[in-house]
Amino acid sequence: MYFLNQFNKPKNIRFDSFKKTFEICELRNLKVIVETGTSRGKIKFFFYKLHNWKDGMSTIMFAEYAKNNDGFLYTCDISASNINAAKKFTKKFSAFIDYNIGDSINFLKMFTRKIDLLYLDSLDGHNPDLASKHQLEEIKCSINKLHYNSLVLLDDKGTKTNLSIKFLLSNNFHILNETQQQILLSKNKKID
Repeated sequence: MYFLNQFNKPKNIRFDSFKKTFEICELRNLKVIVETGTSRGKIKFFFYKLHNWKDGMSTIMFAEYAKNNDGFLYTCDISASNINAAKKFTKKFSAFIDYNIGDSINFLKMFTRKIDLLYLDSLDGHNPDLASKHQLEEIKCSINKLHYNSLVLLDDKGTKTNLSIKFLLSNNFHILNETQQQILLSKNKKID
């Protein structure tokens, strides 16, 4: 996965977690990626959006993975501004992305395909109680769309994940990888 090297930036504190996730995706031939909370970047000089590697810039990495592995990314964010920023960041991958503006819970309820990789990063974790409840609802809406080899990557461990980890573990998911920021789970315990 040579394409990953370009994302190994000093500020990308989530890089190792994403790298492990993509390695498993490739081994399992996972193609359908669903992301809630799109990469929004950061504003520079009041109008110009830049990459914000501290937040991970997941949409760009998922899009490049989709392009290189004959996959497809579905990304959802409640903010039109965030979706528009993501469209600019991922313009060269637009043929591999479906951008959705709206509430992530409604989006996941209406999603009809099986999900290979589910990445939950919507609703900022400034209010851990609200963010944890929101992420739990997202996973409840998605659980029947996941299969044995599906991966679930939860972001902002400790602020958003307080309820969803317990729910997934009680539904026969296993922790495959854990960092300070993220936790990766699957029903299939094998990672090689």
